[in-house]
Amino acid sequence: MDYRQLGASGLRVPALSFGTGTFGGKGPLFGAWGQSDAADARRLLDICLDAGVTLFDTADVYSEGASEEVLGAAIKGRRDAVLLSTKTGLPLGDGPQDWGASRSRLITAVEASLRRLGTDRIDLLQLHAHDSHTPTEEVMQTLDRLIAAGKVRYAGVSNYPGWQLMKAQALADRHGWPRLVAHQVYYSLIGRAYEWELMPLAQDQGVGALVWSPLGWGRLTGRIGRDRPVPAGSRLHDTARYAPPVEDDHLYRVVDALEGVAAETGRTVPQVAINWLLRRPTVASVIVGARDEAQLRDNLGAVGWALSPEQIATLDSASEQLPPYPHTPYRQQEGFARLAPRLV
Repeated sequence: MDYRQLGASGLRVPALSFGTGTFGGKGPLFGAWGQSDAADARRLLDICLDAGVTLFDTADVYSEGASEEVLGAAIKGRRDAVLLSTKTGLPLGDGPQDWGASRSRLITAVEASLRRLGTDRIDLLQLHAHDSHTPTEEVMQTLDRLIAAGKVRYAGVSNYPGWQLMKAQALADRHGWPRLVAHQVYYSLIGRAYEWELMPLAQDQGVGALVWSPLGWGRLTGRIGRDRPVPAGSRLHDTARYAPPVEDDHLYRVVDALEGVAAETGRTVPQVAINWLLRRPTVASVIVGARDEAQLRDNLGAVGWALSPEQIATLDSASEQLPPYPHTPYRQQEGFARLAPRLV
């Protein structure tokens, strides 16, 4: 397993990490994702650790806290062998203190996550969404205090607008608070909007990307194609309304390219899709999930080999879309293109 620095921090994370949205299985969304109990989770963690996957991602909202509880039971006795990432900020109830990133909510949420995880520290705490009702100064100062108390080691965000992420970094610099080092983002061959603004910002500000749903909400598994509709047992039947949208023509064009590259490399479609992501700028770790051992082992096969430049170009071409304004001219007009951000 390749290990990478998480943004401009000293934390080294594996190129692949494991998402535990399938643990617990409560509610219409997470119940459809999976229902792994503690015994199932321990088997999956064994496979991950044997492969060098040491970062495990969860959230307090996953199955109403059950995901954290199952993960905590699965790591019992081996806490020092793993990195724990969790998220907070989305509503857990209808009360005024049940959502957001106020000082009161963050402190309460961290204490609750620590109890559910059965640990004294969270290696990476991410704000699950931007809370426009709480001043950014209050959020960043609270994160500073949680880090100083040793309850949180590093802080990041998820699904954040670029200007709010930049504002948070500026305030951290002004007050000497710890900077945000991670941004958990949706990024896949059928969802490349991350590249238009958030990727250049991440490169400039030293923020590592943790990629969620690298297979486009289950659409890039190889089971869906131009002449293959969503299979009967797919979770998409129950969860498509929550998924980032994609037009059928674009999906099929990407799947056609993936299948061609998979045939050339002798790899599976998911392995090719994940490997492509691992070559992208700012990507620190790709979060893979699995409902069973076979699915996990297939995802783990995405590392240890490389796509050729020609294969990458094929996937780039098939998946490219014209970005929205103000990015459009930088793709369409020569004068603008020369001024576009350089990504390495």
